[in-house]
Amino acid sequence: MPATQMHELLKHELGDLLYAEQLILKMLGTLDREVSNPELNKRVQEHAGETEEQIERLRRAFEAIGEKAKAEKCDAAVGLKAEHDSYKKEEKPSKPLLEAFDLGNALRVEHYEIAGYRSAIAVAQVLGHKEVVSLLTESLREEEAMAAFVERNSVKALKLLAEQMEPRDIEFTPETGRPRGPGASKSGGSAAKSSGSKTGERASASKSGGAKSGGAKSGGASKSGGARSSSSRTTAESSSGDGRTGGASKSGGSKSGGAGAKKASSSRGKSSGGSRANA
Repeated sequence: MPATQMHELLKHELGDLLYAEQLILKMLGTLDREVSNPELNKRVQEHAGETEEQIERLRRAFEAIGEKAKAEKCDAAVGLKAEHDSYKKEEKPSKPLLEAFDLGNALRVEHYEIAGYRSAIAVAQVLGHKEVVSLLTESLREEEAMAAFVERNSVKALKLLAEQMEPRDIEFTPETGRPRGPGASKSGGSAAKSSGSKTGERASASKSGGAKSGGAKSGGASKSGGARSSSSRTTAESSSGDGRTGGASKSGGSKSGGAGAKKASSSRGKSSGGSRANA
């Protein structure tokens, strides 16, 4: 028979919520087994207890409107469970990734329940069922608190889960956005190569600098020393009147040349002195 009365709508809303809560209670049991975060796990267990109380309130709400409690299939709740089950079966996620998915799925469930309770409360208010409004409002507050808990802790929980994931499960870190896994290794290798190249360049520059500074200084010192030595000998030879030895002092062995010139000069002096004595 077609539904034509607001009372029938409220009965449908209560039956829809009753079916949803009974199914969600089973989903919370699955979530409890899949969750590893102690804080979240504890809150899921607490909410499972709240859900049992919500089911009892719905039965009392049926009594308040003079109807027998009867669950009516809730396609939305069925769909939320099917989404979880199909993702787990088809995607075959790692345990941390499945737990990350569960956070989003749990939040969807809570928001659906919030919408369902608000809708039923509005109909009960129109019909003047104050007891029903009071019962459903109490359950609504619990659903809102659970949704707020998931929203408040989801980022922190996801960060912890990201640290447990394999490289194939996560491409970027939550804080920096830099790639992780194989991509990070390649980047690190490039950085190492670049560092090695720079180190090689510095070593090469060091060698080149050593050759230049060492060679230039020693070469310059030899030339300077040679020049000073040559200048001294030229001055000495000029005063002795022997011009030939000054031209020979361009080579590196000018010291021996200068010594030979001095001996030759001494021999000539002795020879000249002997000739004079004989005369």
